[in-house]
Amino acid sequence: MPTPFQFKQFAIHQDACAMKVGTDSVLLGAWTSLKHEPNTILDIGAGTGILALMMAQRSNAENIEAIEINADAYEQCVSNFEISSWADRLFCYHADLDELVAEMEIAYDLIIANPPYFTENNTTKNTARDLARRNDALPFSELIKSVAKLLSPTGEFAVIIPHKEFTVFTKLAQNQNLFANRVTHVRGTASSPIKRTLLQLSFTETSTPTEILIVEEVRHTYTNAYTLLTKDFYLKM
Repeated sequence: MPTPFQFKQFAIHQDACAMKVGTDSVLLGAWTSLKHEPNTILDIGAGTGILALMMAQRSNAENIEAIEINADAYEQCVSNFEISSWADRLFCYHADLDELVAEMEIAYDLIIANPPYFTENNTTKNTARDLARRNDALPFSELIKSVAKLLSPTGEFAVIIPHKEFTVFTKLAQNQNLFANRVTHVRGTASSPIKRTLLQLSFTETSTPTEILIVEEVRHTYTNAYTLLTKDFYLKM
């Protein structure tokens, strides 16, 4: 069996998943605010299950659910949940988002997602990876509509998107009465363009603090801000 990706408090087996552990998910899982103390959490498009596991480490939520449509990724997510210290709080559905919305029994206090984002026509020879990355598999408009139905009235939605989609995404969210309450733009280095944007949204419209996070001083030398954000997870931070 391939060696898992080892974090400080859990391990991620990822050989069956198209999308491997990456900076985006770790950023989102570490950055998401849990100040509202969510008791029910949903990870949409779970993949390896990394975001749900990070939420289990960081919170006291009794019910942390995930949804994954790809059969191989679903099986691996379930396995990663089962070997973790929080197996009794974690559950994964093998279903698409429409099914979950139709059969919803609870509203979620926090929904978290690292959604498909690769909208260009470029493809690779890895069909599963292409599907996992392609926005057309789960368009932002459909994601946001589903979140608006699944979220509790005081719930929050945390997501990471390409920065170039920021304006469109926030307008789509506002159409569903979801407003950005927190925004962090991410640069690889101080001199590089903004690549990603982290958003936390809710049904309450408030002032929106905007921050910039720089990941690296130079290649493989991380900034203090990034180190502080991720030190509870990465072994060498």
